[in-house]
Amino acid sequence: MNTISWDTEMSLFDFATLHPESIALLQLWGLEGIVDEHMLTTLGRSISLKDALKTKSIKEEDFLLALQERLKKQKVWKEKKGPEIRVSGVLPCPVRIPLQEMLEAFLEARPEPKQEVLLDLKAASMGVDWLIDDVKKRSPEALPDLFLSAGFDLFFDDTLFGHHRRNGVFEDMTPWTHYNADFEREDMTLRDPQGQYGMIAVVPAIFLINMEELQGRAIPGSWEDLLQEEYQGSVSLPIGDFDLFNAILLNLYKRYGDEGIKKLSLSLLSSMHPAQMVKSHTKEQDKPLVTIMPYFFTKMLVPNSPMQAVWPSDGAIVSPIFMLAKREKKEQLQPLVDFFCSMAVAELLSVKGKFPSVHPAIDNRFTNDQQLMWLGWDFMEENDIGETIRHCERLFGGQERKIL
Repeated sequence: MNTISWDTEMSLFDFATLHPESIALLQLWGLEGIVDEHMLTTLGRSISLKDALKTKSIKEEDFLLALQERLKKQKVWKEKKGPEIRVSGVLPCPVRIPLQEMLEAFLEARPEPKQEVLLDLKAASMGVDWLIDDVKKRSPEALPDLFLSAGFDLFFDDTLFGHHRRNGVFEDMTPWTHYNADFEREDMTLRDPQGQYGMIAVVPAIFLINMEELQGRAIPGSWEDLLQEEYQGSVSLPIGDFDLFNAILLNLYKRYGDEGIKKLSLSLLSSMHPAQMVKSHTKEQDKPLVTIMPYFFTKMLVPNSPMQAVWPSDGAIVSPIFMLAKREKKEQLQPLVDFFCSMAVAELLSVKGKFPSVHPAIDNRFTNDQQLMWLGWDFMEENDIGETIRHCERLFGGQERKIL
């Protein structure tokens, strides 16, 4: 270990900043709670790596050795002429580590000769700003060969992936003849009619209601309800989660126009990380009545809590998890695409992560009253999505994302 400076007396935050690869290892070793984005930037600044390891009775030398071995296995761009396949993107935080472990095992089990594959899959909480400079380049060679992420703006903004979509750079290589019946109905289809963008799952947005904050008001059961005057200043919105927040803006704009976005802005009380949302009833003040959050985080609700999950009657707004694959590399990419479309991945996403999968054979365990609200391909084709998002942001009164 003489090639790397390991100082376990450093704060957990400083160590993770210096060695970001350690975050995934800490999660695997049972410290996922403390390396959550919010906890890492708060508690992580006041606790040392040494003390964090002690909480799980992990020997320092064992952890550091494992970290060094992990680093040895990583494929670094600058040390190679360039990998044959680049896989990049962002994955939902709750499933990123197990999914990446599954992918690494799949790559390791491939028969010889093995193509070099560079993996760069980050947590969704990190956003996609790290990729934007490459995406804005007009050359398709600057793009990853396979890219996964949720959301709309990145993929349909003409200054980003939208330009490459118009030029036919991508192909939907998902192996199914149809998506799961949950997403293939008369009023909704998630399949790209142009056959370019694939999809593996969705992130639904639902309501979390603090029953102690109703103050005589009815339980809001729909997105339309949230726009009513009685709920002004009572809603926590996932503004920091660009993918989900943009999906909410776009869908409400499609249904209710400018006035709908203005009314949504009036409903805002605060913006919270989902881990804070499920505990918001413990705050002394500024307790939101309604918290909009990814469906996954309802798993964190504790018994006898005043927090009650409500599935919107007009449908949980969904942010799709897209999979973009370069048409020119179809032969090399198909095994990877098939992996992400496997039943094992579908079960991880849908059953363990509550990110409903489009795999035709998966049971997403929807009940009859759990409807979905989908933006629709027609709307995406007929509107400049990037400009529509910026228009909604201006109406909402927030700061535009600096990507242009």
